[in-house]
Amino acid sequence: MFRVTREIDFCYGHRLLRYDGKCKHLHGHNGRAVISIEKEILDEKGMVIDFSDIKKVVSGWIDDCLDHRMILHRSDPAVPYLQELGEPLYLVDDNPTAENIAKLIYDFAQDQGFPVHQVDLWETRHCYATYASAH
Repeated sequence: MFRVTREIDFCYGHRLLRYDGKCKHLHGHNGRAVISIEKEILDEKGMVIDFSDIKKVVSGWIDDCLDHRMILHRSDPAVPYLQELGEPLYLVDDNPTAENIAKLIYDFAQDQGFPVHQVDLWETRHCYATYASAH
């Protein structure tokens, strides 16, 4: 099996609902998404995928949709106030944990046709969550 990995740095804010700790408050992270893509057979160029394709598609989406935005559950009571202020939001159906943000990025890349093996979402230098394919 061949595998390539690309790291994408971005800044985001969030808060966790139904959580009794510091992360129940609005706060931000300098995050890093680490996307691993794998295939058994290389393409005609001898690649799993061109790194620039990952950058253009996945990094482009992260830049446009997640970077410098608050990632919040759509039922978060802060949403109407932040929308009224014109703050950039990305609303999700699940609690915006590192685990769920990793899955969000995984699902986007998979939907774009990338054979994603795994996405790690580094929330801090010391903490990350992983979402990976079942195989």
